[in-house]
Amino acid sequence: MSQSAPSNSESVASFRNPRAAHDFVGRSCSISGVGSYVPEQVLTNHDLEKMVETSDDWITTRTGIKERRIAAQNEFTSDLATKAAQRAMEQAGVTADQIDLLIVATITPDMPFPATACLVQQKIGATGAAAFDIEAACSGFIYGLEIGQQFIMSRTCDTVLVIGSEKLSSIVDWTDRNTCVLFGDGAGAAVLQNRPGAHGLLTACMGTDGNKAGLLQMPGGGSRCPATVESVASRLHFLRMDGKETFKNAINAMYTAAIESLRRCELDISQIACIIPHQANRRIIDLVAERLGASPEKLFVNVDRMGNTSAASVAIALDEAVRSSRVKRGDLILLMVFGAGLTWGAAVVEW
Repeated sequence: MSQSAPSNSESVASFRNPRAAHDFVGRSCSISGVGSYVPEQVLTNHDLEKMVETSDDWITTRTGIKERRIAAQNEFTSDLATKAAQRAMEQAGVTADQIDLLIVATITPDMPFPATACLVQQKIGATGAAAFDIEAACSGFIYGLEIGQQFIMSRTCDTVLVIGSEKLSSIVDWTDRNTCVLFGDGAGAAVLQNRPGAHGLLTACMGTDGNKAGLLQMPGGGSRCPATVESVASRLHFLRMDGKETFKNAINAMYTAAIESLRRCELDISQIACIIPHQANRRIIDLVAERLGASPEKLFVNVDRMGNTSAASVAIALDEAVRSSRVKRGDLILLMVFGAGLTWGAAVVEW
């Protein structure tokens, strides 16, 4: 695998030509409802100026972020996920007893086990649903959509609820000005169902480069480095990132995944109505769009208000785009993600 530009050729989801119904294996899969939730507390750049050596200008110039949401002390990843899920279910017009499978993408679970999805299942009353978590960092929501799609298309499930939810404030080192300014809390959700006559999720392209796992990680807390007095004192239970290398890899990976997704659908970027990239850094978003030849007005951006919410990022942005009528029925949408692992992906959706 190239170290300068990750290749997706060997680690992508199988593809069915979205323009020919007979090419589908089983059923098509559509997003029938979306929802999101962000905490009430707003943490602005000016607030951060009082916490670490930084400034509004420094943060805005380098990231495009002006503020982010922070969960309350007694508000956890499962709580954020539950509220987003309920809003998605309401828009889709489905009840808890109709959910067959519940998937939560997160790197900040309530606890190592049981899965946060199990806690959400209990909170929304989806007693008949199977539930599990996936961990693909900021790429988690697209990974979850592709997993959910497989269950719909194979007729194993009729209704799948996919949630990206994060309480990143719980693993951010608030003494590290290079990382603490970047992240926020929130959750986004999507209900997946077969919708006759609609194409829905057209393709998903996913990739991974484990050789670069050390660029973005939380060293402590697992079997390699369980919690000890020394690990806590060394601040190993907080997120760590090599910003420059992560920046470069994010641009290459999202561009490569987007191009591959468009190629598989026999689409040109000009046919995409709305582009929703991972909301990590405004400069990354603009550079990827420039390489794709995408017009700026097609971009949906909320990083200035939300910061990087990891697995929730694209899910929150998609919900905002739909509810603000930036996305309309029949529109083609391009989703792009990149995260720790390294992981990345892109998906094309016909709304």
